[in-house]
Amino acid sequence: MAFDGYTDQSMSRKAMKAELLDAETELALARAWRDHRDEQALHRLVTAYMRLAISMAAKFRRYGAPMNDLIQEASLGLMKAADKFDPDRGVRFSTYAVWWIKASIQDYVMRNWSMVRTGSTSSQKALFFNMRRVQARLEREARAAGETLDPHQLRQRIATEVGVPLADVEMMEGRLSGSDFSLNATQVAGEEGREWIEALEDDSLQAADRVEGAHDAARLRDWLVAAMGALNARERFIVTERKLREEPRTLESLGEELGLSKERVRQLEAAAFAKMRRSLEAQSREVHHFLT
Repeated sequence: MAFDGYTDQSMSRKAMKAELLDAETELALARAWRDHRDEQALHRLVTAYMRLAISMAAKFRRYGAPMNDLIQEASLGLMKAADKFDPDRGVRFSTYAVWWIKASIQDYVMRNWSMVRTGSTSSQKALFFNMRRVQARLEREARAAGETLDPHQLRQRIATEVGVPLADVEMMEGRLSGSDFSLNATQVAGEEGREWIEALEDDSLQAADRVEGAHDAARLRDWLVAAMGALNARERFIVTERKLREEPRTLESLGEELGLSKERVRQLEAAAFAKMRRSLEAQSREVHHFLT
């Protein structure tokens, strides 16, 4: 069932004109959809409860989302409820649908509240939709008791009340304090104003660091080439196959190719590494002596 093309006013008018279903009719329509996938029954059931979906969508207008989008999301939740509803459980469809409608609207609001993901766990959702209400109540209770709560104490009480970590409250407070701002916006009015993105620290490597890193990498590569040159052909082959391949070979496979035991290949590998270590140490001493 699609609602594209409707405005919120036209959908509201259409919903208000829909029939009111009694329990028996509702049950028959739900069974027709569940058992026979009767689309006409689904359409009739969903249309009858669109007024419920619209009513719930209206409660979320304060989050700044367009009413038409909220109604669309509410209708999606309503259709999900109709698809999963079990008429044999003895529960009215409206009671069951409320949860699905609310969940669909809340997911939409949280997806569109900020470019930064606000949260997805049930506790974070509870905090997002209840934090302001809980905060206002705690402030009223504190004033009635003659208490003065500083911001930290208030956040701690909110965390306890909602049942979430204090860090979640601090994060959510920041997300709810205002909408996102573009980093390309200018800091002052006028075309010559500097953009906010220009004030961000560049954490990439600076030119001097890149040059120094490239120099060190080249010097290390030369050392390794020289160290490999100190090995005989068989040792170079073992080191190359064991350490320089994307998928290193096993001692056993090398032993089969060379006609050696697995233990003998391991010994040759250890001896090759010892030679390379001595070569690298000698080169580093030469460099140190030259620099000093």
